[in-house]
Parts: sequence; structure tokens; C-alpha cells
Amino acid sequence: MANMSYCRFENTYSDLADCVRALRNGEKISEDEMYYAKRMRSLCERFIEEFDDYEPVEEE
Repeated sequence: MANMSYCRFENTYSDLADCVRALRNGEKISEDEMYYAKRMRSLCERFIEEFDDYEPVEEE
């Protein structure tokens, strides 16, 4: 299920923090999970770039 737009960052934060803990603790992850961990790394880099350039659109 997709996150509701009003809490997507809040919900995603908890999930990402859990992933960071798993890596920090050296938990064994499957090949499939490693594939997505690598994709997530790339996505996080894109997030940082977009966040740095973020300018909210003014509502009329």
C-alpha cells in the first residue's frame, strides 16, 4: 500500500532507519534484498540532489 501524501516522509523515515540499522548490525540479507539495497542507495543520492534543489510550489 502506498503512503498517504501527508505522511509519506514520516512513514518512509522509519523504514529507512530500520534498513540502516540492519546494515550497521551486519545482518545477513538475501540477494534480492541486496539488489534493492543497491537501488535504494542510488535513489537516496537522487533524493539528496532533489532535496538540495527543492523549492515548494506556491498554491493559489
